[in-house]
Amino acid sequence: MIARSIKIKGKVQGVNFRYYTTLEARKLGLMGTVENMDDGSVLVTAEGEVGALDSLTKWCWRGPLLARVDAVEVDEVPVTGHKSFVIVR
Repeated sequence: MIARSIKIKGKVQGVNFRYYTTLEARKLGLMGTVENMDDGSVLVTAEGEVGALDSLTKWCWRGPLLARVDAVEVDEVPVTGHKSFVIVR
């Protein structure tokens, strides 16, 4: 198991990005959080298998229908043992 931080930039707030990210992450069996950031981006912190994290990262480049993704920044982060996948703000 590994963990990644995925920061999505563009028109990603106010388009249900967090909600659909949560659905996708749960479908992939990932644990973690998603939140709106003050700079207008969305930050995902997810833990799970490499293949599932790769799939979520690929999905983040598309996002929901009304989103416009300009950039996705991915970093490896320490695993913290999340028990579910939730929206935190």
